[in-house]
Amino acid sequence: MVMRSRDPKEQAMGLKVFATDTPGIGGTLKLDPQHFRVDEVSRYPVPHPNGRVTILRVEALEIEQNELFRRLTAALSLPPGVIGFAGTKDRRALTTQLVSIPGGPLRLDDLHLSGVRILESYRAEEGLFLGHLYGNYFDIRVSGVGTNPEATSDLVRSTARSLEALGGFPNFFGPQRFGEIRPVTHLVGRALVLHSVTEAVETYLTAEAEGETGDGKDARRAYREHHDAERALREFPHHLRFERVLLDRLARGDPPERAFRALPRHLKSLFVHAYQSFLFNEYLSLRIQEGLPLGQPIAGDILIRRGVDGLPGALPPVVVSSDNLREATTLVANGRAAVAAPLVGLESADLHDLPAELLNRVLEAEGVTKSDFHLEDVPKLSSSGDARVLEARLSHGFFQQPMEWATEGMPRFRFCLDKGTYATTLMREFMKATAN
Repeated sequence: MVMRSRDPKEQAMGLKVFATDTPGIGGTLKLDPQHFRVDEVSRYPVPHPNGRVTILRVEALEIEQNELFRRLTAALSLPPGVIGFAGTKDRRALTTQLVSIPGGPLRLDDLHLSGVRILESYRAEEGLFLGHLYGNYFDIRVSGVGTNPEATSDLVRSTARSLEALGGFPNFFGPQRFGEIRPVTHLVGRALVLHSVTEAVETYLTAEAEGETGDGKDARRAYREHHDAERALREFPHHLRFERVLLDRLARGDPPERAFRALPRHLKSLFVHAYQSFLFNEYLSLRIQEGLPLGQPIAGDILIRRGVDGLPGALPPVVVSSDNLREATTLVANGRAAVAAPLVGLESADLHDLPAELLNRVLEAEGVTKSDFHLEDVPKLSSSGDARVLEARLSHGFFQQPMEWATEGMPRFRFCLDKGTYATTLMREFMKATAN
């Protein structure tokens, strides 16, 4: 029997089920951001003594990545948007990552930013770009677990055995993709895909999340009632920077479509990507509910080839049919390919047979088609789509010792994951704090 999540936030993000049916240890992640450490496993640009960029390894404590880059560029007197990076990182965490900055050498001795340390610096000819990494190393401690260490250890080992038998864990997009505090990013994206920029702006300004508290929630509720942008600018707290950007434009008399253009390009793209992520999570949940394998292909699936580094390559997905099923199964078993599903877009690969039926159920429930990802009102946000592996990998060493006890008496999990894989979706299998 499939174990379901009862957490309204998880349900809203498509995280509806678990791959394992073992009891969870409960507890809480990120109660202290230093208990959620993320170290980027980087592809270092080749050093060059007279390189045109400077590579920095930056450590940050509880700073949202865009805010981190804003502080860095301001402190170094650089224009916004010039920092190159390989992957996005959690806000409520202790993180290290590489960034690239045009020019050099930099006056790093004068750089004093709260919560930020420069661990390494060198010059290179080439900068960083999104995806220019292997993965991430995680060191995670779980707060608020029960006081019976032996029972906790037994539960962790039981779940680890189940995951080992499966060969991995569902490669869901985690809460960070949708907004950990207020997971509405995909709802804004849905409005854009359904061709209503006005609804997208309204959703971003007024939508509340389960359990949201504080002055931001009060300001949203008030704006939903009065829709007075000038008044809302006085009521919305200053840390809600992007909401205030919209309100400022609306207060000047701009229509929602023009106000929306004032948001940063990366944020506007994130809305659409988050909706694609939601559709993927919905499909993955449905596939688990239907008892279909994640790590073994069936007719109608698509496969992504893996490169020599073991990561999904750039070749187009291959459709699995009854004619090539045996070959596809061998490729996956040998680690040369992985079963995938579309990140739905204009040119995303088509599933067939039963996998296609499941995806069509998801799309019909949402009232969207691939062609809807041509966004006439905001054409630069139109998405061709992509594909994503269904099952995330874990090393065999993790299964042998998935957990140890930290000195503070908390369960401690340490592991590496491929890029694009969320540690929170692995940890929910062990914790199941809201499972039925």
